[in-house]
Amino acid sequence: MNSIFEPAMLRHISGSGVIAVLVVDRVEDAVPLARALIDGGVNVMELTLRTPVAIKALQEIKAHVPEMMAGIGTILDIDQVKAVARAGAAYGVAPGVNPSIVKQAQRVGLPFAPGVATPTDIERALEEGCELLKFFPAEPSGGLPYLKSIAAPYEHLNLRYIPLGGINVSNMQFYLENSMVLAVGGSWMAPRYLIKNHDWQAITVNAVEASKMVRAIRGS
Repeated sequence: MNSIFEPAMLRHISGSGVIAVLVVDRVEDAVPLARALIDGGVNVMELTLRTPVAIKALQEIKAHVPEMMAGIGTILDIDQVKAVARAGAAYGVAPGVNPSIVKQAQRVGLPFAPGVATPTDIERALEEGCELLKFFPAEPSGGLPYLKSIAAPYEHLNLRYIPLGGINVSNMQFYLENSMVLAVGGSWMAPRYLIKNHDWQAITVNAVEASKMVRAIRGS
């Protein structure tokens, strides 16, 4: 078993163009949140393990909104990898490159994207067999110009990146226009306060705006 993203999954993520990165505090918010994003054209999400309900929220979404590709982020230890895989997450994400976590993801067959911010990070990820990398934190690190610089020595390896951190509707286009960027991630579509306030309409509006920009850049 390995932690490589299958081509169909990569096409799905690329087709969405954006990944909603979410902090969910109440399990009961998970399904209406997923439906609000789907209504806006966003069908990939990352539920972060920053609250104790993230895995239960994932299970609810899988059961009631199966058209949503739901993964788990902020995976920081081996036990979390096991729990995420058991829950049926579509993929896992981490903020950095921890070889023990990547190896565990490979053992359980969980598609996994570690976080990178330097050439050393990229080489560590390559050593573990990773081909899809999370570029984090994107904007604070220097944005797309910096990513182009650190990714250049590995261009022949056809690595793909998901920038996250400081991405929003005003700057996402610069990333999406670059062929090495599979999709962009961010919390701006469904920030924590909108979820807590059950403002599903606002979340749908944000998702529609992001989806329209993806279509304008990449076509339908």
